Amino acid sequence: MTTDKPKKTTFIQGAISSEFIGNSVAKHQSKTTIGAHNIFLGQVRADEIDGKTVVAIEYSAYQEMAEQSFYEIREAAFVKYELSCLHIYHSLGIVKTGEICLFVFVSAPRRKVTYEALEFLVEEIKEKVPVFGKEIFEDETYTWKKNT
Repeated sequence: MTTDKPKKTTFIQGAISSEFIGNSVAKHQSKTTIGAHNIFLGQVRADEIDGKTVVAIEYSAYQEMAEQSFYEIREAAFVKYELSCLHIYHSLGIVKTGEICLFVFVSAPRRKVTYEALEFLVEEIKEKVPVFGKEIFEDETYTWKKNT
């Protein structure tokens, strides 16, 4: 695995907007060798835990370590799959229920590889990237989120 420094930032402050997602897709229309895109959008759920409902998650990270992990996951995906483009964005700070906190976007000449790559990427991100979520309840108490 390469140990080069990450080339770009993955983190976005707050929720990832639909405009940001739409613009990301639109930027790829001129890349005519692409035949398929696939997108994963992680959304904050209003889970009920011990009788209290989650209203937001506050995300934090060891940013330098997390960026390196994202970079290594991206590089591994390009080695494993025939991808044209790959973008990963994750929220930091408070994201309310119903808002998007993770945006993974892959493009390839053919559709099948986008499904396989997307599943690989999301599982790797959940397992390996040091991003932490504090689930905030209606009464402003909180608990640390466990990835499942």
